[in-house]
Amino acid sequence: MRNRLETSKRIVIKVGSSLLVDAEKNTLRDAWLTALVEDIAKLRTDGKEVLVVSSGAIALGRRILGLNGKALRLEESQAAAAAGQIRLSSAWQDALAKHDLKTAQLLLTLGDTESRRHYLNARETVNTLLKLGTVPVVNENDTVATAEIRFGDNDRLAARVAQMISGDCLVLLSDIDGLYTADPGVAPHAKFLSEIEAITPEIEAMAGVSRSGLGRGGMITKIVAAKIAVGAGCAMVIANGKQMHPVQAVRDGGRCTWFHAHSTPAAARKQWIAGHLNPQGTLILDDGAVTALRSGRSLLPAGVTQVDGSFQRGDLVRVCTTDGTEIAVGLSAYADEDARRIKGHKSGDIEEILGYRGRDEMIHRDELVLR
Repeated sequence: MRNRLETSKRIVIKVGSSLLVDAEKNTLRDAWLTALVEDIAKLRTDGKEVLVVSSGAIALGRRILGLNGKALRLEESQAAAAAGQIRLSSAWQDALAKHDLKTAQLLLTLGDTESRRHYLNARETVNTLLKLGTVPVVNENDTVATAEIRFGDNDRLAARVAQMISGDCLVLLSDIDGLYTADPGVAPHAKFLSEIEAITPEIEAMAGVSRSGLGRGGMITKIVAAKIAVGAGCAMVIANGKQMHPVQAVRDGGRCTWFHAHSTPAAARKQWIAGHLNPQGTLILDDGAVTALRSGRSLLPAGVTQVDGSFQRGDLVRVCTTDGTEIAVGLSAYADEDARRIKGHKSGDIEEILGYRGRDEMIHRDELVLR
């Protein structure tokens, strides 16, 4: 199963506070970060896209603001996050720059993945950054998140991000080397599990709580993350992050726990499109567009003759022939008003018609499911 990392093209790496920050001093573990970035640089050299989900802002901000040795109120945590995020992003930028790698920072909340418009904007931003060769660094936006809307841990955030960008592999670097039948810290005879074919109630029952002084997660959040990831066709691995060069250790076949995904991200996304949304509108196509779709192409505005219904960008719409026969469903790249304005026109005319440069496709083939 370790070859899934080797064959993956888009990889998400989650780094927890307890790995990145010295628990006693609340300072960055610079040597460890340098080693991890060397692993990332090698992945990039091998042609893989990499995104990092990094904790650590609050821990670093504690020291900057003199908030060590106390339980923080919500507003103090948010203040620490604001101060520490600058240090955290600078550390990643400096470490990656030594390998001529560009980076960018994204701060997300749970609401950004639940709001359709925010989700689409974040997805397109990350996809663009990856295509431009950057290594995006994502963190939960602790400066604005409240107890009611926050992810609560970056394991689940990492899984949501992997799902959002159709990642192939999610690497959770932890202070433990994988999943055991019980907490090995209190049950010395606990059995190590190297591969998980399915997340059963028995597997979920093996999860415990975090004993880390810095992180908010635990094994139970990793199981939740695994369910999200594999459901999106993304394999997930829990590996020991305390060692130097932790990602390379996984590539070399080191001890870790793999959670199998039984589909690809593309297949999982199309299954979700086909079965989990209600169409909000209808696009009627000419015969040429119907032929193009059935040959595996995207739907261009030129092939649309009629737009019915009320829908927003990213909503599901029916795709029909001139006689009303449904041949596909897909996620529209345009709201209904804009779709009506550009229907029948060439993609090169979109900017002149709408006043902005949108997508060339009305529905991209990756967002389209043929019936």
